[in-house]
Amino acid sequence: MKTLMVVCGSGIATSTLAEGKIKEFLEEKGLADKVKIYKGNVAEQINNIDDYDAFVSTTVVPDDVQEKVISGVSLLTGVGEDEVYSQILNKLGLN
Repeated sequence: MKTLMVVCGSGIATSTLAEGKIKEFLEEKGLADKVKIYKGNVAEQINNIDDYDAFVSTTVVPDDVQEKVISGVSLLTGVGEDEVYSQILNKLGLN
């Protein structure tokens, strides 16, 4: 089982929206049973980034971990969503 952490500033609002879109995408691809999705706030979870196969953030992350993080802002705007989904599948090794 692959693990995916979705974070935002508070762990409540935009991470919930992004989580829902990712779940829907995975269900459409028949991959929902292969991924366990967690949700939280960036301040608490950023130190645990290596505990997850993929890490999606809808907020700013520290410079030293940016290369490990998939920006989930496109999931909020709807512009560039396909690229985010592609990055998630690549990080999870499900492509």
